[in-house]
Amino acid sequence: MGIAIGIGLIILRYLLTADGIFNHYPEPEVTVFKTSEEIAFEGVINDTEHENKITKESIDYLVISESSYYQNEVAKWDDRKKVRFLVCCIEKIDAYFKVKERHVTHFEARLYQTTVLYFNHLFKTEFQLDNADAIKLIDAFLNHRSRKYHFIIFEEWPIATLLKKIENQYADKPLSGGLQDVLNKLKNKINEIDNSYYIKTQYKLTDKIDTIFLKSTNTKLEIRPTKFIGKDGFSDYANPQLEMFPIEERVIWYQIIASAQRVSGTKPSQRFLKESKNLIDTLGDNQFKLRIVDWFSNAIKFKDLTLRETYINRDSRSPDISIDMICSRNTDAVKALIWMCLNIQDTKMTALIAKVAERCYKKSSYKGAVAPTIANACIYTLANTQGLNGISELSRLKLRIKQNNAQKIIENYLTEAAVEHGYSVSEMEDFAVPDFELIKGKKEIIFKDYIAELKITGAGKSEMNWYKHDGKIQKTVPSFIKEGFADEYTALKETKKQLDQTTTTQSDRMDRLFRDDRKWSFNNFVGCYFSHGLMSVLTKKIIWNFSETTQGNNQSAIFLKGQWTTSENEILLPAPNCIVTLWHPAVQSVTEVQKWREFISTHEILQPFKQAYREVYLLTDAEINTRTYSNRMASHILKQQQFNTLAKSRGWKYSLMGYYDYGNHNELAKINLPAFNMRAEYWIDQIKSENNNTYSISWDYIGTDQVRFVNNANGQTINLIDVPAIPFSEILRDVDLFVGAASVGNDPNWNDSQGEPRVRDYWQSYSFGNLSAIARNRKDILTKLLPRLKIAKVAEIRDNYVVVRGSRRTYKIHIGSTNILMEPNDQYLCIVQDRSAKNFTNNLFVPFEGDESVSMILSKAFLLADDINITDSTINTQIDWRG
Repeated sequence: MGIAIGIGLIILRYLLTADGIFNHYPEPEVTVFKTSEEIAFEGVINDTEHENKITKESIDYLVISESSYYQNEVAKWDDRKKVRFLVCCIEKIDAYFKVKERHVTHFEARLYQTTVLYFNHLFKTEFQLDNADAIKLIDAFLNHRSRKYHFIIFEEWPIATLLKKIENQYADKPLSGGLQDVLNKLKNKINEIDNSYYIKTQYKLTDKIDTIFLKSTNTKLEIRPTKFIGKDGFSDYANPQLEMFPIEERVIWYQIIASAQRVSGTKPSQRFLKESKNLIDTLGDNQFKLRIVDWFSNAIKFKDLTLRETYINRDSRSPDISIDMICSRNTDAVKALIWMCLNIQDTKMTALIAKVAERCYKKSSYKGAVAPTIANACIYTLANTQGLNGISELSRLKLRIKQNNAQKIIENYLTEAAVEHGYSVSEMEDFAVPDFELIKGKKEIIFKDYIAELKITGAGKSEMNWYKHDGKIQKTVPSFIKEGFADEYTALKETKKQLDQTTTTQSDRMDRLFRDDRKWSFNNFVGCYFSHGLMSVLTKKIIWNFSETTQGNNQSAIFLKGQWTTSENEILLPAPNCIVTLWHPAVQSVTEVQKWREFISTHEILQPFKQAYREVYLLTDAEINTRTYSNRMASHILKQQQFNTLAKSRGWKYSLMGYYDYGNHNELAKINLPAFNMRAEYWIDQIKSENNNTYSISWDYIGTDQVRFVNNANGQTINLIDVPAIPFSEILRDVDLFVGAASVGNDPNWNDSQGEPRVRDYWQSYSFGNLSAIARNRKDILTKLLPRLKIAKVAEIRDNYVVVRGSRRTYKIHIGSTNILMEPNDQYLCIVQDRSAKNFTNNLFVPFEGDESVSMILSKAFLLADDINITDSTINTQIDWRG
């Protein structure tokens, strides 16, 4: 009856319209049901669609299991017939996609939907597959004609369900040769698809096929060999090592990697952490740490991968460039391994994870961070590590990583940790600084007859010295140390590197404490700074205020020769209950500032950051008149990329501007000052010019505008007269630094290449104009240095210049921009600084770290003082030209 009705419906369909579904195919590709059974299959689909159309308005409401045709016919078929019906359904679905780009009638669309519903429902039912059935279905999947194969194979065909059926039915049975062949073809076809959206699905399907092969071979190895997937350095490095591990260890690593590859989400589940701990316990903490440290240490050295991926959608195909440190197929596994490190509480591991985070946040040419998913996993792990080692690393990363989103994530974790420990963020960062088992900035390690001394010499500087037991110093590392104690010596060098990183970070952090309005009890100050094995080296070179109460009169002192000493060379004994704060020149008299500068210079105290010689920015009459904003740093032209880097290095938030802003022409660089319940804003504008209109990248140049302070509570602009002196001075100092370093006026090539025509006057006025506060400070230092140099007889300070009298001409080096004019006609001399050139301040006392322009000016001065021996033809041509 069903066959007759089916044939009748088909004949009626062709009598009423010539637009039959198969009439859309070109003749060579026509699909024809040749047997009566195949005609019956099509009849079932047509009858079911017709039944639904009569009883329901939309095909969306069709439930196959409720259809009378399914209940009375399909459900009663044997398994072999169901498989043949499924194959026919695949052919009809494939045929529909073949004609979809042409005109598709409403009737054809309903038939297609009915076919899909039958196909999906029948696949979920229980039926047995023999080798021939499985081969038929897989071949049908492989041989369909749709060009959108990745969509079909992952979205339409229930391949996972088919593989599960095969796995269950062939767990203890050998696969036939034909079934093995089609499974391998299917695996290869899946792996050929290059679309990042389906990476997880690709892995699950290929993993299932491997599992089928493993179970069917009755192998004695109960755990399926699982390696890292994807084409990158991580797989290339780790997978060969896996094959070399002892079989017992290898089996556990297979389980660890398999567990890692199944992970998804932004945070690890408790179940995952518990399972991974059991695996690590079985393997052994030391063995796990040994492998992970090796793999991650190697991964840090990876170069970025440039991968061209093809993203295919229903309408078009378009290539894209992906820049990755680790390919996307391995990302989840590496992320999970990072989370597993929560089970290993080890300072070396914590430091390594921080390095991985820093490497993964490194920016590439085509996008932001090269591996943000892995980097975020590192941040999570550091934040959730027991103790304060992880917090210490987060504190360092906060100063090192520049991306706004990463900064926000780190700040949130630090805030959460501070609440959990009952401290402020700054207090917690104080407690989290590691001391590396140092005593007064140094430690000794005994190697038989030798002693290695590791000693901090300054911010970011340390030295390693070797002594015999009799105290005699060795010029080189004893050879037997490198041979007999290779691991210990490597660990010692790594500790030295970490020391340098930590002292640099802590120096930068202390430099920013002026914005936090920090106050310490004397006990906390002694514990976290004065007596701390590492911090004490920095602390004792800084001027501190001591007062009996928060509002009391401050007495300032620095630790010199074992005693707290004032600027008057008097001994100070701080009271045990006193309050300690950082000394800042903005709230001191000119006389007091000058005394401390002379004291620092006389005793040659190299401060880890500018303090006594710190630039001070006080409120001017012009700013009192403008009331709510300062124009002191307005109307400058900066290189945007350089400004962006500088701003973020000082903790400011800024987003690059470009044509992608759809015409937005202004932006804010801003920084939060929670200790004062305010934020500072530096207004930025684009430079509209013919050479700055680059569609594909950000603006090359930006213009600067006013500085404002805004109340965090109500968003109202604060009158400048109400802004405390220290935060006002610190913000203006930051902005002056941005201008001084990023201004086009500092570029010696700018005038040589003529630059932007409309801003050429700005370059001239900035390059040889008035000195900023930073440059005036530089002038004071140079005034004291020049008389002590070999070139003292031919060099002097005159107005805003270091004037050098050479044999061929007289040269004027601007103290602000370091650009050069030549007398008698003020001809410009372009000299591009050689970064590898000798640093002329290495053997000179400069009372603070960080001003490279002093060395740059001196190097140019030494070069020009001996101008008769200059060999560079470019420089000589400029000097000899008298145009």
